Amino acid sequence: MSTSTGNGWAQLRQQTRSLEAQTDTLFHTYSRFASASNTPPKPTEEETRTESQIQELLEKRESLITQLTNLLTTDPSLTSSALKQNNLSLHRSTLHEHTLTLTRLRSSITQSRQRANLLSTVRSDISSYRSANPETAEADYMLDERSRIDRSHNVADGVLSQAYAVNEQFGVQREMLGNVQRRIVGAAGKVPGINSLIGRIGAKRRRDGVIMGGFIAVCMLVFLYFM
Repeated sequence: MSTSTGNGWAQLRQQTRSLEAQTDTLFHTYSRFASASNTPPKPTEEETRTESQIQELLEKRESLITQLTNLLTTDPSLTSSALKQNNLSLHRSTLHEHTLTLTRLRSSITQSRQRANLLSTVRSDISSYRSANPETAEADYMLDERSRIDRSHNVADGVLSQAYAVNEQFGVQREMLGNVQRRIVGAAGKVPGINSLIGRIGAKRRRDGVIMGGFIAVCMLVFLYFM
């Protein structure tokens, strides 16, 4: 009797785990309807079928859990097994979690559909009103254009403000560099012989420039001559 009961327990648990895996797979599909950016006005055939399949699996799992519970309460060898008690508790917890998930997703889809339908109705009413009142529609169009122009002006003002700020920063930096240069020149003037050294360096640079210019001119003349 215990062996037969043990086999029945194992078969029921295997069926329960299989249905739990199927439920997870269907939830993956069903959750896409809840996260869709454009919810259709009415449930699609796939959405209805997926929700019905999930509901059916939950009912089957509840029936299997009831059978597992009956086995535990009627067979002393199973009742004394802490492992089987934990397994049954886990199946109950998973079923409860999946039931809440179905309720949450279903509510989310319903709310998204209601918002989409409301938005569609408002747009339809606005379109009908504008069609019946062309003067108002033209005025609304002009107001929209004015709003777009104002936004463009605001963007341009922001860019100009940033440009002025950058230009001001450049001015401050130029003034700082000028102060540094004046300090360097002033400090150099206080050091004996530094002015003459700077003068010789400048003269050497000018002489090198003249020599380099002459060399380049000679090379150009030679090049032109042989052409």
